[in-house]
Amino acid sequence: MINLELPKKLRASANQAHQVAAEIFRPASRKYDLAEHEYPVELDTMAAMVEGLADSGTQDISGATGGRKTEGKTEGEDKVHATELLGNSNGGNMSALLNALETSWGDVGLMLSIPYQGLGNAAIAAVATDEQLERFGKVWAAMAITEPSFGSDSAAVTTTATLDGDEWVLNGTKIFVTAGSRATHIVVWASVDKSKGRAAIKSFVVPRDAPGLTVARLEHKLGIKASDTAELRLEDCRIPKDNILGSPEVNVEKGFAGVMQTFDNTRPLVAAMAIGVGRAALEELRTILTEAGVAISYDTPAMNQHAAAAEFLRLEADWEAAYLLALRAGWMADNKKPNSLEASMSKAKAGRMGTDVTLKAVELAGALGYSERTLLEKWSRDSKILDIFEGTQQIQQLIVARRVLELSSTELK
Repeated sequence: MINLELPKKLRASANQAHQVAAEIFRPASRKYDLAEHEYPVELDTMAAMVEGLADSGTQDISGATGGRKTEGKTEGEDKVHATELLGNSNGGNMSALLNALETSWGDVGLMLSIPYQGLGNAAIAAVATDEQLERFGKVWAAMAITEPSFGSDSAAVTTTATLDGDEWVLNGTKIFVTAGSRATHIVVWASVDKSKGRAAIKSFVVPRDAPGLTVARLEHKLGIKASDTAELRLEDCRIPKDNILGSPEVNVEKGFAGVMQTFDNTRPLVAAMAIGVGRAALEELRTILTEAGVAISYDTPAMNQHAAAAEFLRLEADWEAAYLLALRAGWMADNKKPNSLEASMSKAKAGRMGTDVTLKAVELAGALGYSERTLLEKWSRDSKILDIFEGTQQIQQLIVARRVLELSSTELK
């Protein structure tokens, strides 16, 4: 029998995140949606709390260790034997996924603004060496991939990194960098040798105050307005030689696989964000329908219920499917199982579900849903980006097709 319940240690962490979402994020949600680019001072408390949890060993920062710690290192030999026998581990990825889900239930824009919770942290976890993880495990890292010349085609990176003695010199422009002006570090994708194509693309950890790195502007956006989205310029930006994540060697045979490992960690997290926003919308919609006298029954066939109730049941089932796919992808990452297919499946499903659920909730709630008296209209705006960044819906479906059909990127474009 398959047990789909969360283990106690994950439930405790998720409950903490939910309390933060309910007590800090929800009350401030509308305030920072209307005050775009204003720094949420409430997050200063969050920064101290997250750092304290990490220092005490109670909780990993944003899953920054990415499940790389073994149970035995912190909980004794018996745990090592138990993990080996059961072959089952729930670590940084699952913890980060559930924390992202719960805090996004409160406000996804504020969630993306939490110190130490940047998507760059998951990138560091994916490809950093143990020594680099020690150095960068507690930084707040944003991730800079997209450029003015491309969006989802990550292989089209034009930013360059040239080795000059003991330093890398980076040149290029990055756009739509989430937390780009607030994060302490930026994980930048750049090519070390453009003649060798995508295999030469590496990721670099660039301190926010590195000489040559500037914020060109902040974007005005449809949603997640509490989060700063920046355009960054790198002009002869110098960083230490050992700030390249992983090996500096260009392996043409391995190709693009090294840096793409990043997405195996981050895509389930973005899926979790969409799942959190979707659950918030479903809960609000259920309250509105119940108050309007629409009964929702799990014992009566949908076709024999009110049309709004039948639609609610469809949306809820879609949400459940996205939730289970995300859990699977996160669990596989923690257990060192290749999860590229599952990560893209969870991102594709959750991204589409999030926009469908939130827009349908606005529709079913009528004038109330379109007004600012509830957060439904805000959630519908916030959810769209979750179907776009970290790879669009179309890109995820393309990756899934390649994996299922066992075709390369040159064979299936």
